[in-house]
Amino acid sequence: MGLNKNSTGRNILASDKGVSGKKVEYEIALAGNPNVGKSTVFNALTGLNQHTGNWPGKTVGSAQGYYEYQGSKIKVVDLPGTYSLLSNSEEEEIARDYICFNNPDLVVVIADATNLERNLNLFFQIAEITEKVILCVNLIDEAKKKDIVIEYNEIIQQIGHCVVLATARDNIGIEELKAKVDREIKGKRSCLSHIKYDLDIEEGIYAIKDILRAELSIDDAKLTWIALRFVEGNKNIVNRIKEKLSIRNEIMQKVEEIQVQISSREREKPVEDAITETLVNTAEDIASKVVKKGSKESKKNDLNTKIDKILVSKITGIPIMILSLLFILWVTITLANYPSQLLTIIFKSIEEWLRVAFSLTSMPTWVNGILLDGLYVTVAWVIAVMLPPMAIFFPMFTLLEDLGYLPRIAFNLDNCFKKSCSCGKQALTMCMGLGCNAAGVVGCRIINSPREKLIAIITNVFMPCNGRFPTLIAVASIFIGGSVLGGAKGGLISALAVTCIIILGVFMTLLTSRILSKTILKGVQSGFILELPPYRKPQIRKVLVRSIFDRTLFVLGRAISVAAPAGIVIWIFANVQVTGGTLLSVCAEFLTPFAGTIGLDGYILMAFILGFPANEIVLPIIIMSYLRAGTIVGMDSLADLKELLISNGWTLLTAINMMILCLMHYPCGTTLWTIKKETGSFKWTAIAFIIPTIAGIGMCFIITQIWRIVF
Repeated sequence: MGLNKNSTGRNILASDKGVSGKKVEYEIALAGNPNVGKSTVFNALTGLNQHTGNWPGKTVGSAQGYYEYQGSKIKVVDLPGTYSLLSNSEEEEIARDYICFNNPDLVVVIADATNLERNLNLFFQIAEITEKVILCVNLIDEAKKKDIVIEYNEIIQQIGHCVVLATARDNIGIEELKAKVDREIKGKRSCLSHIKYDLDIEEGIYAIKDILRAELSIDDAKLTWIALRFVEGNKNIVNRIKEKLSIRNEIMQKVEEIQVQISSREREKPVEDAITETLVNTAEDIASKVVKKGSKESKKNDLNTKIDKILVSKITGIPIMILSLLFILWVTITLANYPSQLLTIIFKSIEEWLRVAFSLTSMPTWVNGILLDGLYVTVAWVIAVMLPPMAIFFPMFTLLEDLGYLPRIAFNLDNCFKKSCSCGKQALTMCMGLGCNAAGVVGCRIINSPREKLIAIITNVFMPCNGRFPTLIAVASIFIGGSVLGGAKGGLISALAVTCIIILGVFMTLLTSRILSKTILKGVQSGFILELPPYRKPQIRKVLVRSIFDRTLFVLGRAISVAAPAGIVIWIFANVQVTGGTLLSVCAEFLTPFAGTIGLDGYILMAFILGFPANEIVLPIIIMSYLRAGTIVGMDSLADLKELLISNGWTLLTAINMMILCLMHYPCGTTLWTIKKETGSFKWTAIAFIIPTIAGIGMCFIITQIWRIVF
């Protein structure tokens, strides 16, 4: 397989051929932010002449295709969507390395005409690396609908003739793009996008270029970009450049001396922030000149800005977030009781019918017990208790997502997660964990850094899911509130107590994330560039479909598949007699001494152990144990439950420790199964099991010892 050179000097493989067998003469790359229509442009250019796979050594998808123009076969490489090339996510690393080290003949940056300012940021970053770049402003039709006009003559004056306006889904501008690509590859650079930085940064760039020029045989644009990265001092990027270009240590030592000199000077902000701010300001300045917004869009933006001044304010942002959470929990708690009661009645009617049917058969009693008292009763309880709150919580959560509020929550918490050396996107996965920890673990896929994704997966269990809400609410209503209240008022008190527990969970998430990032999951913290989308009218139909089918029924299905065999195990423990009583009572007595040190009893610990498949059945197992019943049972009211718990030795200390252990213990079977699927590792699954369990037991022990000393 020999190496040839095309007219631009780029090395190409002699065997690198398109679908027609003709040798590829040029290679171009498509880059752009997510959701700008990059895939549409790629499809419009290549048609069916494409294939997909993964980047070498990466799990990020790769797409390549071909098209012919003026007798030349051109290879198109679709780079991963990214907001920046300057941080450390997998997508950004792939795009940066490809543009900088693979030497494509040209890079086409796809931009969203409705949000050109943000997209220009990436364009300027790429234009600094390569002398051959085109800006394809896509979605012109969407901009027109929003009363936005891109002044073509003005943008050419600001950037150069390397600009194409397009609506790729209607094939508008694609032929012009092909012609522009052909001219740019074969002609001289027409992009006028050189960025001017602060004087000391520019001096550092020139000084480092002088050192590197004799070491590296690369074009001036790329040399300038490399020098700028050295001035910036991002260790991840610097190490990558050093590795790829094999720069000698003595050269790096000279470069580092200049970088230290620049960074040590007195300045208002760090060098990295100053470089980023220059890029942003340049993008804003040019966008303000070339984008003309009508009154309709201006009013909409003004309204978005006014709302954001409240929702993402340092003063009001987090309080509003907590109040929103309180409201959602209150609505979920208040409304979920009614369908839960209805489902319980329906399942009891079915149970009575099944008992009559089973009595007419000749099956042994123990088989009836396993199938009815074990499997059926447990699954029926899980569905009756878990389905209604999820069917209420997930649509409300999805509604906030559709409105555009969830990215604001991530923005509000980003600084907290940054101090914890983790990713701001973890705030979103943490919120998803409130509905179901398994769903939250799956949601961690949005985090690009493998290290930070693991941190988010391991700590997601600190968010109490819907399965733990019934226990938390019942205990809080009985012991924390001081009396049994019904209706909306009781629900509000319970919601307030549960909200405090959630805040504790957030604190433990941040603390554990920091500890992990400083110990077993050390690494460079990735940047978090968050797009705050405009507020929009929610699409109720899509919200319901996405929340019910993609989340509620998906999670419920996994819970049932785990709870069904658990019901059999619970029945065996409650009914099999051994010396001294049932298996359940004997194990509970064995655990009682240890349970006493953390302010609980053996039956409570056994309930958590047997409730491993599903958190929903922890409280029913406690009730079953105290009543010496042979199957899971419920209570008719909170008053009856209060009387049962107090008669079995429960105090305020027991209630507090119960709520803490309910918040902090190993993930349920469904979540652990999901963690194993997502990480592919028993090691990280075990760590996700151990950390919250130790944290919960440790906190209960400390509270119990302090309580006994004080009281």
